[in-house]
Amino acid sequence: MDVDDDPFGSFAGYGGHRGGGVCHPDRQKPQDKAVVHEVQVSLEDIFKGATKKMKITRTVLGPDGRSTRREDKVLTIDVKPGWKAGTKITFPKEGDQTPYNIPADIVFVIKDKPHSLFTRDGSDIRYKANISLRDALLGTTVQVPTLDNKRITLQLNDVVKPTTVRRIQGEGLPLPKQSSRRGDLIVEFDIKFPDKLSPRVKQLVSENFPHS
Repeated sequence: MDVDDDPFGSFAGYGGHRGGGVCHPDRQKPQDKAVVHEVQVSLEDIFKGATKKMKITRTVLGPDGRSTRREDKVLTIDVKPGWKAGTKITFPKEGDQTPYNIPADIVFVIKDKPHSLFTRDGSDIRYKANISLRDALLGTTVQVPTLDNKRITLQLNDVVKPTTVRRIQGEGLPLPKQSSRRGDLIVEFDIKFPDKLSPRVKQLVSENFPHS
């Protein structure tokens, strides 16, 4: 199994052997085009790491090297903490076998599974907190969930605008190449405006927020 989390990783090792003389029979056969599958992985799996069992069905050659049959095979993917979306896991030559070609590589591509609370931004995660207009103006306390099932108390004392964000350091995903370090949890705010205002509230707003 080969793992490629670098868009230029396919160029690694270019050049191969420079010795002469040895001819491998497979080199006379074309290799089938790689077969690519997406694997949806939850943010919790990216946070902790996980093992995924992927079943494929392929054609294999019989002992005589000519006849074929179908078989199921399970390929194991060890998802490492912090893996980026787009990471490729390659199982060389695990595709269909025939007497006339080299089996295709089977490639799995990591894709983020949609989450009910968070969205991913690299190694950071984003959370949208719903607050009322009153709380946005007067201040409030928000309980922010985390990927490891904690709750972090966020005190809001200043006016919260639609563009306001708060960053909680070290509560994001592990960094791909430094799993001991983590990104941040970025809190955004969805301010709920009332559908209508009473005449009294309208007057209070008019008196306290005059036109500039």
